[in-house]
Amino acid sequence: MFSLKTLSHRMPSVASLVLVGAIGIGVSACSEEKAEVKEVIRPVKVVEIAKAGDTRKLDYSGSVKARTEMNLGFRVAGKITERLVDIGDKVKPGDVLARMDSTDYQLAVKTAEANLAAAEKGVETADLVNKRNQQLFDKNVSPKSQLEQASLSYDQAVSSRDAAVSALDQAKNQVSYAELKADHNGIVTTINADVGQVVASGTPVVAVAVDGEKEVQIAVPENDIAEFKPGKTVKASFWADDRLVLDGKVREVSGSADQQSRTFAVRVSLPNDPRVLLGMTATIEADVSNGNSYVSIPLSALAEKDGKQMVWTVDRDTATVHGRDIKVADFTGDGVHVTEGLDTGDLVVSAGTQFMSENLKVKVPDQQSALAATDQTVR
Repeated sequence: MFSLKTLSHRMPSVASLVLVGAIGIGVSACSEEKAEVKEVIRPVKVVEIAKAGDTRKLDYSGSVKARTEMNLGFRVAGKITERLVDIGDKVKPGDVLARMDSTDYQLAVKTAEANLAAAEKGVETADLVNKRNQQLFDKNVSPKSQLEQASLSYDQAVSSRDAAVSALDQAKNQVSYAELKADHNGIVTTINADVGQVVASGTPVVAVAVDGEKEVQIAVPENDIAEFKPGKTVKASFWADDRLVLDGKVREVSGSADQQSRTFAVRVSLPNDPRVLLGMTATIEADVSNGNSYVSIPLSALAEKDGKQMVWTVDRDTATVHGRDIKVADFTGDGVHVTEGLDTGDLVVSAGTQFMSENLKVKVPDQQSALAATDQTVR
């Protein structure tokens, strides 16, 4: 057995051992914590700045239309009783497209015929009176004033007959106008009124696209309208057939912008090709000179530091990012136009700029689907 004195002499040594063990454990924990700290490498999405060319391309979509499209309507008012064509039907001059109720106009013809018959009788009567007064005047039986009055009555009767003839012709025309006929070869594109509908004179009933030259109508915003002049050669491609590409020419440019869309209507003539059908969707592509030395980057690539606009670029050799000040020309619907600060081949971080810091290590995927930032106008 140990004595009390012996135990008291050994206790400091045990305490020392406990303290040393605690310190050792703490040092070991710190070593393990340091070992667990690894360098952060953040994957990023980038765009590569492409070389700005001497030209840029403008492309706008529109539909194929006939150069001449007529909205045909009755020349008289009435109720439509028959429609003889459907959309897509081919028509030729003289074909009846629709008819309306002509009962009232036929009655007007009968009235005009009766008025003409009465006017002719009036002419015969006035002629007899005029001749009788001439005979009496020749025999010095009646005064000259009476002869003059009879002559005037005859002239008036002739004028009334002529008016009745014109009224009859007009009434017959009204009957013929109750049939809507085609004036040219073409194809029916629209039906605006149908059987049973009462229409006013001139109301469009049937639209006919006249056979002949076809064209594409596009809407061009005001910032590009100066690039479309009559006679300019453009390319026309069609959604229905990727292999169908035709040379077209700008035929007409609207003199004023649409009040709602603020765009200008431009018509492009197409060469005669049976593969081009009315209603097809076409894309008109025009090459224009590149007057602006800017490149485009996505809006998500733009950042701000100390009140200045900047982007984060990736150093290909060290795989680190660095901030770079830029000068912005303007903003578009899909990106930002930059005039200074970026060169051809630069890699610009296009997403997650808020997580970037100077000299941050990043990882660029091998198969990077980068957007080629060019000076092409964004529409």
